[in-house]
Amino acid sequence: MATQKEVKNRITSVKNIRKITRAMEMVAAARLRRAEQRIDRMRPYAQAIRRITQQVAEAAGQAGNRVALLQQRDEVKRVGIILVTGDRGLAGSFNTQIIRAGTQLQRELEAEGKEVRYYVVGRRGNSALSFRGETVEGSFTGFTDQPSFANARDIGDRLAASFVDEEIDRVELIYNRYVSPLTQYVRRHTLLPLAEAEVFGEGVPEPEKPEDPELAEAHQRAEWIYEPDPEEALQALFEEYVNLSVYRALLESAASEHGARMTAMRNAAENAGDMIDRLTLEMNRVRQAEITQEILEVVGGAEALGSG
Repeated sequence: MATQKEVKNRITSVKNIRKITRAMEMVAAARLRRAEQRIDRMRPYAQAIRRITQQVAEAAGQAGNRVALLQQRDEVKRVGIILVTGDRGLAGSFNTQIIRAGTQLQRELEAEGKEVRYYVVGRRGNSALSFRGETVEGSFTGFTDQPSFANARDIGDRLAASFVDEEIDRVELIYNRYVSPLTQYVRRHTLLPLAEAEVFGEGVPEPEKPEDPELAEAHQRAEWIYEPDPEEALQALFEEYVNLSVYRALLESAASEHGARMTAMRNAAENAGDMIDRLTLEMNRVRQAEITQEILEVVGGAEALGSG
């Protein structure tokens, strides 16, 4: 049985851990609120891109089908999988479920005879795949806590260039979709070609239409002049859409990571409290046992002296 001093030391250690986990929970909660605000601020831009893309696509007509990012390959030989993980751990199953979904998709694609190329966001995903002996085609780290649109553009441009150059025939994006601090789920969708993607932004509400019917009719009759021509403009808009889709995934993933870490740290703090209660009970038992032992020694000594 452990001594009273040893149990006290364990209680002190667990209390220190609880302080750390509570502090990490509060930090994650503050970062989560900022991440939620960034998602809200992105929506008007996503609405504008969707509205303009619809207008330009209508103006381009059949010519728009020639845009490189729309083209579907007759035979898909190489598939790029982009995994969005975090740079840090201590977030429950946040990273492991993304890696698990990616490796499962890899097995499915390889069973169909396709080659898989990984593009990974976050140090955790990179280290996990490297440990498994997988080759990472593109690695993007150091910004998962607070991703910027510039980070998304770097990733989107890299993937779009690889697709246009026919280095890959399809791109699958896997990330954690944020619902609430307690709920995140793995989301997978096709990023490229755009003919198979959610071109106009699934989950983004439609922009509000003007209440004035005359104003709405005037918008419909308005003649738009495009410079450059609609087909070239559509190419630029589609490139921007790819970057926006990546940016949205980064923001959703960041919010999910903060929510998962906040929940994990809260659970850790509660478990530490339960452990402190158990250790306190154990310390009381040890103290009682030590007192009982001392009493028995005193009684035993008194009886020895009396019999002597």
